[in-house]
Amino acid sequence: MNNQIEVVIREEKGRVDKVLADRLEASRSQIQQWLKEGAVTCQGEPIRANYKVKSGDKLVIQVPEPEVLDLEPENIPLTIVYQDQDVAVINKPQGMVVHPSAGHPNGTLVNALLYHMTDLSSINDVVRPGIVHRIDKDTSGLLMIAKNDHAHEALAKQLKDKTSLRKYVALVHGNISHEKGTINAPIGRSKVNRKMQAVQEDGKPAVTHFTVLERFDQFTLVELQLETGRTHQIRVHMQYIGFPLAGDPVYGPKKTLKGNGQFLHAKLLGFTHPTTGESMVFEAPLPELFAETLKKLRKND
Repeated sequence: MNNQIEVVIREEKGRVDKVLADRLEASRSQIQQWLKEGAVTCQGEPIRANYKVKSGDKLVIQVPEPEVLDLEPENIPLTIVYQDQDVAVINKPQGMVVHPSAGHPNGTLVNALLYHMTDLSSINDVVRPGIVHRIDKDTSGLLMIAKNDHAHEALAKQLKDKTSLRKYVALVHGNISHEKGTINAPIGRSKVNRKMQAVQEDGKPAVTHFTVLERFDQFTLVELQLETGRTHQIRVHMQYIGFPLAGDPVYGPKKTLKGNGQFLHAKLLGFTHPTTGESMVFEAPLPELFAETLKKLRKND
């Protein structure tokens, strides 16, 4: 059964695919696919992507049911830093997607968790068992996993109340002159590229604190602490203040350090245990490539 979305055009102008991409939580390519399939009508008639909207147009989109992903346990090596009957802490390698999606149906952290653990929370949808928070595919480091619904609710509340601790290490382009700073700038989906996030006036509140750890000729090593957890938050915020992450294929410059994506590592994770109330803090060392890159930079300096 399809979901139906209705959009009434008031002041918008231009191609329908662009207008709908600005109005809906969907990419322009996804909307173009719906248009191609005849799932978008105006006044009851199917329209094409190049249709120019007019004031008063009533658009109806019949959104197809999402593809059902068949979750399979996969014997993928996993670094389990800690686990008990309620929680687990995983050190995710760079390059691993956290949960399945249409573009990544398998080979994800969730597939590995299903193989290595018998119990995972069921609060999120079926493709995200145990997942309380995420980090990007090319970001390495620590993630907390909930093994039952009670633990999931408690950990999610700590994230919402900003009582959990999350610290990252990043290598950024440029030389940051001051020792510390706070970036308080709302983040939302980019109006230019729907696959990107950007600082937007109408975005959701986002706060990142940073401290300089080490300076190199053309780069700075920083520690970052998150107050909020917006999509791509660190990457967007550092680009916004003029110091994009080294290796970032989306928000960084083309001329950058060789690697497998952004040099960003979730090194410290702290939370209150949902059952015992104990304060727990975990730390993960830098991945080998990140550590080797720092050695080369020190040598060149």
